[in-house]
Amino acid sequence: MSDAQGAARRFKVVITDFDYGDTDIERAILEPIGAEVVALQARREDDLLADAADCDAIMNQYARVGARTIAAMTRCRVIARYGIGVDIVDVDAATARNIQVTNVRDYCTEEVADHAVALWMALARKLFQYDRATHEGIWRWQSGAPVHRLRGQTMGIVSFGKIGQAIGARARAFGVERIVYDPYLPDAAIAEHGAVKVGKDELLARADVIMMQVPMTAETRHFLGSREFGLMKPGVIIVNTGRGPTIDNAALHAALLEGRVAGAGLDDPEEEPAKRASWNPADNPLFSHPAVIVTPHAAYYSEQSIRLAREIAASEVRRVLTDERPLNPVNTVASGGVSLALA
Repeated sequence: MSDAQGAARRFKVVITDFDYGDTDIERAILEPIGAEVVALQARREDDLLADAADCDAIMNQYARVGARTIAAMTRCRVIARYGIGVDIVDVDAATARNIQVTNVRDYCTEEVADHAVALWMALARKLFQYDRATHEGIWRWQSGAPVHRLRGQTMGIVSFGKIGQAIGARARAFGVERIVYDPYLPDAAIAEHGAVKVGKDELLARADVIMMQVPMTAETRHFLGSREFGLMKPGVIIVNTGRGPTIDNAALHAALLEGRVAGAGLDDPEEEPAKRASWNPADNPLFSHPAVIVTPHAAYYSEQSIRLAREIAASEVRRVLTDERPLNPVNTVASGGVSLALA
């Protein structure tokens, strides 16, 4: 009998949803401490309530863990996100119940930066237009026109954390000027990376390509909307490898039709299909626009990054349940992270 089989079942860990194919990595980390791993495929909070009520920990990929679920928990000590963003966790509600929230950081910096630059290159060099034309028997360099030289252009990077910095470092090789909007970083910190800090409106007016790497908060929802598109120079390219709802998709579509935006690369549209029980691309006209590339929230993906995200998330749960400090805390809770419901 293995140690995992022989250990008393002391903890219940609920995985709300996952698209990794199995939960072997999580079980290998959690079962040795006596944890029972309950894997669901929930897309609605109603589907979580029964199993969440008596869980000691919950891990979520796409499913929202909101105030109703948190209120129903009687013993939960940790909510662990598979990923960086915690907009699908009610962190305030968790903090009020003294439940630790963790995320996974720095596991996909290289992948997202590579993906963002790949979208930019594909749009700037009109790779998809050329590909469609040649497949249709059209062999003309003009089928992708106009294509503009990259060297000497201006790249605007919105949010300059580790991923934004990695995008900027890659872009440097193409000879573009890099300007940054990030109100949380001082000028000097941005200058260390060879970029210049500017205001939001200045970035919008000057940039030939805008790289969005923005987390989802109340302040960043529709960060780019009708007003912002109206400030941009004609022919701008938009790349978003941050959260989908940071761009108003209706306003983006209008800007594409007007010709103000030449192309857009989106790693996730505003509706974020993975978080919906049902979805149809016909609901969003961006999917049928020839100058738009949409990838299925895949910027973070490599075989290595997926494994690392799962290992880190499960290890955070293990740390909290065994009274160790998490490495990636999102909120501050009392020592031990015991739910106030038990106090």
